Amino acid sequence: MPINLDSYLGNLSTALELRGKRAELLASNMANADTPNYKARDFDFKAALGQAQGQQVALRTTAKGHINPEGTAGGVQPALQYRIPGQPSLDGNTVDIQQEKSAFTENAVMYQSTLSFLDSRIKGLKSALRGE
Repeated sequence: MPINLDSYLGNLSTALELRGKRAELLASNMANADTPNYKARDFDFKAALGQAQGQQVALRTTAKGHINPEGTAGGVQPALQYRIPGQPSLDGNTVDIQQEKSAFTENAVMYQSTLSFLDSRIKGLKSALRGE
């Protein structure tokens, strides 16, 4: 009986990809905390994950030598939103560094948790293949 690796791993790989993109976005916000008129951005992780689960990625080849993309997962592009500031600065910057640090730390913990779940799934699959 063949094993479908995507169904076995579930949405963990998509969640990991989204957590990575959110980390980049939050780091960008923190890096631009002193940039005039910079607008802090973020996305709703739960909504992006739900969208990615229901989304069918349509890829096509543009040359004869390309590999057939059937069954491959494309990059997830979450809908970015501007963060509404509690206290905008006089220079138009909307980054609240404390809020960004908090969101970044929470995202890092969730990223690590997702990695742990993925690791346990892979270890379970390896044990099953070895017959342990």
